[in-house]
Amino acid sequence: MSLYIASLNSGSNGNCYYIGNDTEAVLIDAGIACREVERRMRRLNLKIDKVKGIFISHEHDDHIRGVEVLSKRYQIPVYITANTLQHGRLSLEAALTRSFAANEPIALGELSILPFPKTHDAIDPHSFVVSTHAAQAQPAFPIRIGIFTDIGHTCENVIRQFQQCHAAFLEANYDEQMLEKGRYPWPLKNRIRGGQGHLSNRQALDLFIQHRPAFMSHILLAHLSRDNNRPELVQELFEKEAEDTHVVVASRDGESEVYHIDGKKLSTLQPPRQRVTVQMKLF
Repeated sequence: MSLYIASLNSGSNGNCYYIGNDTEAVLIDAGIACREVERRMRRLNLKIDKVKGIFISHEHDDHIRGVEVLSKRYQIPVYITANTLQHGRLSLEAALTRSFAANEPIALGELSILPFPKTHDAIDPHSFVVSTHAAQAQPAFPIRIGIFTDIGHTCENVIRQFQQCHAAFLEANYDEQMLEKGRYPWPLKNRIRGGQGHLSNRQALDLFIQHRPAFMSHILLAHLSRDNNRPELVQELFEKEAEDTHVVVASRDGESEVYHIDGKKLSTLQPPRQRVTVQMKLF
């Protein structure tokens, strides 16, 4: 069994990631408006009625902005911790609200979603690994997709999960020199790089070089800073080390292509679509 993945948006203006198989899918975060989720999924030929759950990583606005309308309009359950629900001040239908606990996988059809804790300046932050069930996967082991964004540092949880992924959305938020010399006030600079904010290009690249499994076929670089990074810079950094792992920079201005992850190192992409141009205006 294989999985299909796409970034619908990635950046401080909104984050939303799609992972699914032929019959069901999940969204990780819904930080863009419902109408934008609809438009972008239509352009990618992704069916919203396949989405069986929205998983919320933490309460910051760029991860929850569209979840209330999206959940209500399509009656999609929202998986969220009690603390995140309270601090996000969300008004969700009780019948559509589901809680989750760290390191306890949730089964949705033939998908399994594993939440795990991470370090970020939020009340109860989690990342996720979405996988096929091992008994149904071809080859015999499950296909795993990791979502590693809004991470203060690469803790053991992040490293352990990254080592098992066939593809990953990995935060590469800022270039350290650009942040140091940039216009941000010192408190914000220190918040970003202080161990509970975001991963730098160097930190993300170190994780990739040191812990990438041999079977990782795709890496989607996510949550780039508009002011403190450049898409071409981070693309070049990772491509130098990528070997046969396909490197993509996820945009804050539109959706990526849909990528087919089947456990084969050189997985064939879906039929080519017009690629969304990655612009300079990233968080």
